[in-house]
Amino acid sequence: MVEVADTGSGISAEDLPHVFERFWRADKSRTRQTGGSGLGLAITRKLVEAHGGSIGVESVPGAGTVFRFRLPATILHFSQ
Repeated sequence: MVEVADTGSGISAEDLPHVFERFWRADKSRTRQTGGSGLGLAITRKLVEAHGGSIGVESVPGAGTVFRFRLPATILHFSQ
């Protein structure tokens, strides 16, 4: 399992179900010029799921966000 956490502004409960959708942004004032395309988390979810893993997010507004993904052990096995 990999975990990435921050202590930023967090994501509201109503926005959490959408964070992995393509082109979705919680902050509607952001555009491609000021904040990316809205594809990063959608691509991440597809890559993790394509390898048999799972991804999730927890957030508390005002306290931060935690993203976690898990991959099967067989993916992490390195041969010599």
